[in-house]
Amino acid sequence: MGIIAWILIGLLAGFIAKALMPGRDPGGVIITMLIGIAGGLLGGWLGKVLFGVDSIDGFFDLSTWIAAIAGSVILLAVYRLVTGNRRHHRHA
Repeated sequence: MGIIAWILIGLLAGFIAKALMPGRDPGGVIITMLIGIAGGLLGGWLGKVLFGVDSIDGFFDLSTWIAAIAGSVILLAVYRLVTGNRRHHRHA
């Protein structure tokens, strides 16, 4: 698959990850979309490394989408853990 296909899958996977994990994210929609793109790549890599499956077979392959969504959910959760505490601190 080409880079344009991965960007498209990542954007859609980021949207799905956001729907699975509702709430306010620091950074808004743009950051969530970028997390989706990176999560799609992460999911494809993890699928190959951990399970030995080629999760990047094609755009319409179910394993590609599952890997991209899983990677996006993981990155969104990590992003919330890292940046979530910053919003709650008040400076005197």
